[in-house]
Amino acid sequence: MITRRVRRGRRLTASLAALGLAAVLSGCAAGSDAGSGTTTVNWWTWDDKQAAAYQKCADAFEKANPGIRVKITQYDSADYFTKLLSGFVADTAPDAFMDSVQYLQQYASLGQLMPLNDLMKKTRFDIGKFSVGVDDWKYTDGKQYGLPMDWASAALYYNTTTLTKAGYTPDDVAHLGWNPDNGGSFEKMVAHLTVDRNGVRGDQPGFDKKHVARYGISSMTAVGNDFNGLTTWRPFASSLGWRIGDKDSWPTEFRYDDPRLVKTFTFFRDLTDKGFAPAPGEFASAGNAPSGGDLLGSGKVAIYAGGSWEAATLDKLPKVKVGTGPLVAGPDGRRATVSNANGNTIWSGTRHPEQTWKWVAYMGSAACQTTASQTGTFLPSIPAAMDASSRAMARQGVDLSVFEEQEKNHQLLPNTPYANGTALQSALLPSMQQFFAHQKGDSVFPEMTEESRKLLADTD
Repeated sequence: MITRRVRRGRRLTASLAALGLAAVLSGCAAGSDAGSGTTTVNWWTWDDKQAAAYQKCADAFEKANPGIRVKITQYDSADYFTKLLSGFVADTAPDAFMDSVQYLQQYASLGQLMPLNDLMKKTRFDIGKFSVGVDDWKYTDGKQYGLPMDWASAALYYNTTTLTKAGYTPDDVAHLGWNPDNGGSFEKMVAHLTVDRNGVRGDQPGFDKKHVARYGISSMTAVGNDFNGLTTWRPFASSLGWRIGDKDSWPTEFRYDDPRLVKTFTFFRDLTDKGFAPAPGEFASAGNAPSGGDLLGSGKVAIYAGGSWEAATLDKLPKVKVGTGPLVAGPDGRRATVSNANGNTIWSGTRHPEQTWKWVAYMGSAACQTTASQTGTFLPSIPAAMDASSRAMARQGVDLSVFEEQEKNHQLLPNTPYANGTALQSALLPSMQQFFAHQKGDSVFPEMTEESRKLLADTD
């Protein structure tokens, strides 16, 4: 055991050095509260809203399990994964933690995740209860290393007043279609909703694309650090039948040179060139980008392509009534997008595997997910809990039906697990940004495909 920990520590130290991360943190490993006979299970998340939501589950869990105390800790997403790696090295990581599929390969290959198959079998845990995200958390050895916690998707949020004044209805948004050749009804609506500083619309003669007062839609290119395009270009490319990998799980290449993706990228670059959508970072100041709510509330955009986690917040914008529209249909009428399912994982170094599994399994119950999802900040992976969340939010005036339809109509694609997520993001995002900024031409697509082959194969 000592030899295994030494080897693991050396590999992790090398990993930290390669990523340029901070020195090892002092510990906060789980343990027994002195003299009380109570075991503390530490659970981490980067999401402050989920930390508060799952505290309600922890309260109920502790009442049912008086010998176990759950301590929930939330760290900012900018520091979260650095702290995890540091905790792995120092042998002080949390017993269990919320994880992103981008890091599955890295953590599993370093021996930091506990496979859950034996625990599930021993306790007769039914993993079939989850409708989204199960295969996202299977590693290359075929074992299950995480339970789906939630899922996220995309939608079109729009200012209903702006829409009505332009002569459109919510039903028009619900039936938008597109194609990469002429943009379809989607581009027609976006152009008409765009207005320059003289009040001329984007589809009218004399439109001044250099002085736009309101864009028809928010930026649809490489936004922030999202090289997967979850809420921007990805649903459009997916509606054409494009899939990112040559395999559903652990692909050997990302198919960036597929003509369907090339056309999608070109379409959205042209949409920006026409003045119908802002360039990435156009509204950012001092390095801070405004939220989708800021853009809608200030009237800078008429439609905001955003995430499901924003529905409840956008509904509460002051003086703005926000509607929610579905994904845009492709040429053959199909809608598709990736379901980004976070996972609940157990650290292989936990001193309390039985108690930790009991807590993780409870978090994966319909009872807990129903309780935790009443705020609408995330969509639960268990259908019964999703239905309950949707009803609860409807009573508050928040409509989640768009996302329910995505799940029930099989519009959700698995979030392909892949190797070297951090390295891929660092290597590919700049290339995407350079294409959208006209700093690179179509040669960028085979270059990105080749780069993906190298990084997906490099699992040492």
